[in-house]
Amino acid sequence: MNRFDDIAERFPGAGTLVKGIQIIEILDQIGRPATSAELLAETGLPKATLYRLIGALVAFGYIRHDSRLKTYALGHRLIELAGKSMASFDLRTAAETEVLRLSKALNETVSLAVMEGDRIIYVDVRRPSNPLAIGVEIGRELPARQSASGHAILSALPPHQVNGIIGGLTSEEQSALLADFAISRARGYSIANSRTLDGVVVIAVPVNGPPGMGHGAIVVTALASRLTYERRHVIGRDLMEAARRVMGNIGSAPVSITANPRRTAHVEEGLECLATAGAIVGEGPVWDAREGVLHWVDVAAPAFHVYDPKTGEDRMAHAPYLVSAVLPSDDGRMVALTQNGLEQYDPVTHRLQTIHNPEAHLPSNRFNDAKTDSRGRVWTGSMSLDASMPSGSLYRFDRGDSARAMDGGFQVSNGLDWSPDGRTFYFTDTALGIVFAYDYDSDSGALSKRRSFLNFDPAEGKPDGLCVDSEGNLWVALWDGWRVACYGPDGSLKREIDMPVPRPTSCCFGGDDMTRLFITSASIRLPASVLEEAPLSGALFAIDVGVAGQRVNEVAL
Repeated sequence: MNRFDDIAERFPGAGTLVKGIQIIEILDQIGRPATSAELLAETGLPKATLYRLIGALVAFGYIRHDSRLKTYALGHRLIELAGKSMASFDLRTAAETEVLRLSKALNETVSLAVMEGDRIIYVDVRRPSNPLAIGVEIGRELPARQSASGHAILSALPPHQVNGIIGGLTSEEQSALLADFAISRARGYSIANSRTLDGVVVIAVPVNGPPGMGHGAIVVTALASRLTYERRHVIGRDLMEAARRVMGNIGSAPVSITANPRRTAHVEEGLECLATAGAIVGEGPVWDAREGVLHWVDVAAPAFHVYDPKTGEDRMAHAPYLVSAVLPSDDGRMVALTQNGLEQYDPVTHRLQTIHNPEAHLPSNRFNDAKTDSRGRVWTGSMSLDASMPSGSLYRFDRGDSARAMDGGFQVSNGLDWSPDGRTFYFTDTALGIVFAYDYDSDSGALSKRRSFLNFDPAEGKPDGLCVDSEGNLWVALWDGWRVACYGPDGSLKREIDMPVPRPTSCCFGGDDMTRLFITSASIRLPASVLEEAPLSGALFAIDVGVAGQRVNEVAL
């Protein structure tokens, strides 16, 4: 007895309906238009019965008949019903399995919140048996702009939708919220203290369905005392993996957080871990010859770091919003590239003051890597906050209050530097896996003749930050490549530095003789399984490479 006979027997009177469904299922299994002879053979039905059923199914549009080829195929009505079924397939149903799994795995309360107008509603809550788990009521409503879960959802929405929700606030309140949204969007999840429950932390990641399904967030609510700083970010990454599965199941864009497998267990001899900083996105290392220290940043924490080789101490200070690079200036001060553009930065008080933002009209963009040319001009690239769109440009700041877009259409603007003779400029788009080379005029700052200098297979890692040594070699940090690679001026591979982390992010030369290569790294979006293999992710490293780097140029203010 086949399954159709079994169903017909269990539901008396439904035999004819079951036979019609059997025909539809067989057409689906065949996967192409089928003849009546094939359907007779597959169904085992009498010829008269088959033709009566096919006639009715054709009349209702569930099957279409090609009279010329004398074949039958699935009809348009099934497409219409499938579309309506998908429209009614809500986020709660889609996320239910992941919410339950996470609650058991984390032993904390995990919820699904959905957006309704300008408010969020908790539509599914799973609280484990853990007596310290936080209670959250199904049906609880909060203003989206006043909740951590709401911030996660808002961070993933287009600017016009966000403006419609926060438009009634003061400019200061809007700026503060947009800064929070930018951080959440850049790292993929939000972490905040609960505004309604003292001593409670909320971690949330957005989950967006296809058009018509709405916007939501998977949320972990827990006692702050139970989750260390590092643990909160591990949970954030686990939530991203869960969101990726949910969104993949419902046909919306998945979020990739998978690192390439480690090529080898080998770690370069002489490589030192200087600071186990646990940076989310360590970036922008630059040597400060005046002070004899290394400045670097954590883009998504966000935070400023200063490493002092004399003491071995790495000092960290929180930044108020996304910061991607700091550069020494010729007046002894520093400048920073942030989500607000070029800013003056005081490394003692950590105060920022905006000088110029050429992308103030693009709130979904941020600036990334930056360097100073031989004439004191700042060069930097921009990118979308979530690295999803080719909205980035390459800028040259001639003066603090004047910037010019030199090239555009980049998705993840990244590492940049010049050849020792100043005639070649290198610039990276990580998403494309390309390091470009341009002809460069040092006097005018003009670029010409863009070409691909290095191309990388994503399976081998993607080019991130880079620096050029005094002999013209490029040292490139390979995101998801577990290494830093050195290429000659002709593009030939000269050396590889195997790292104990999958995501080295940038590198620069420093030290008294400029032969020490400092390397930053990231832990962002790495699931717990990868972090177990690479616990130093987010650390600062260094190695003596036997060749000197170029002198660091200071910004002319």
